[in-house]
Amino acid sequence: MEKSRKKNIYLVGLMGAGKTVIGKNLAKRLKLNFRDSDHVIEEHTGVRISTIFEIEGEDGFRRREAQTIAELSELEETVVSTGGGAVLYEENRLKMKSSGFVIYLNVPPRVLWERLRYDRERPLLNVPDPLLKLQELFRARDALYRDAADLVVNGERMKMQTILLRLISEMGERWKP
Repeated sequence: MEKSRKKNIYLVGLMGAGKTVIGKNLAKRLKLNFRDSDHVIEEHTGVRISTIFEIEGEDGFRRREAQTIAELSELEETVVSTGGGAVLYEENRLKMKSSGFVIYLNVPPRVLWERLRYDRERPLLNVPDPLLKLQELFRARDALYRDAADLVVNGERMKMQTILLRLISEMGERWKP
């Protein structure tokens, strides 16, 4: 009996790992659709993620995120870039694993801090020590990303084209549209 093929590709990892940029390019390369879960939430609500955090807090945002992941898991042949905390809810991890091939873009906190230190649109980094916050998030989420992942890729210093080629090569027969 042929193993069931997964219909979507999900990118998980901390903020700043490159999920959206790599996701868009991966979708283009594989001739698939692309959706960013944070952008879908903004489209549904009509406000920025930072505004949702201000009004509803992280818990309110995570509930919206879970609804969005459930909605996106019904799609086919779509590359989905998830928010950094999407793996926090077990239901999200299960939805992604059952409906798609999950790739964890693993980037160390210090590199993320270098990429994000001037970005004021990240609600979780609006703290006195953003690097410490990134380190805490990495410690809290790394095991969850790995649990959800079919493939872990070190995205620290590789160029995007190298990452894309590696993803396509390593996904191989484990994922086909």
